[in-house]
Amino acid sequence: MLAKRIIPCLDIKNGRTVKGVNFLGLRDAGDPVELAGRYSREGADELVFLDITATNEKRKTLTELVKQISKRIIIPFTVGGGIRTVDEISALLNAGADKISLNSAIVSRPELITEAADRFGSQCIVAAIDARKQGDESRWNVYTKAGTHDTGMDAVEWAAETEARGAGEILLTSMDRDGTKSGFDHELLSRIAERVRIPLIASGGAGTIEHCINAVLLGKADAVLAASIFHFREIEITDLKQAMHRNGIPVRLHV
Repeated sequence: MLAKRIIPCLDIKNGRTVKGVNFLGLRDAGDPVELAGRYSREGADELVFLDITATNEKRKTLTELVKQISKRIIIPFTVGGGIRTVDEISALLNAGADKISLNSAIVSRPELITEAADRFGSQCIVAAIDARKQGDESRWNVYTKAGTHDTGMDAVEWAAETEARGAGEILLTSMDRDGTKSGFDHELLSRIAERVRIPLIASGGAGTIEHCINAVLLGKADAVLAASIFHFREIEITDLKQAMHRNGIPVRLHV
């Protein structure tokens, strides 16, 4: 079994790291360059950088900030937010990103997944899916534009399609759990894990070490992404990895 990954997430607005609840009520969480350097030193397996207002504000991801962060870390680095073209992907990879996260743009034009995968390789392309449960049904809809637009698309079906089109990984965020610290949506995770073969990153709901362990054991996630619990040192990455190791989950222990 491959090692499971721990991935801090930097949600960026106006050049600062922020964190909210259910995609709302954002508060400042610090300097993204400093946080990135800290996570790289403390044993994070990867880092995700999301310019969360780029799509709605019709502007490009902060390329200069990507360059600064890439110089401070020695771990793989995924960048997303407002990326719409193969040329923009190329510019960000040249700025230091290792992978590119695509969300709204691939819902509008799914062909972008294949175009990007053909040019840069599937390993570079992460399909980001923001999903919200629909009432009491076992159905989750895909949302775009920073969680403001309900596409009406079924999240499980869309996940399978992104894999078929060439995505190398899925970053799945439960909008219902985002920032709540109430635990990951295991039902949503496991439903998608059953449909795809590519790695699945769990996002939305991390509040305790047990939540992260259950995302892997119950949700079948390949990686656990979290923000505020790491930003505000509620959980140390080393402690989380040791606990996962004790629960039989393969991880890369920091030395």
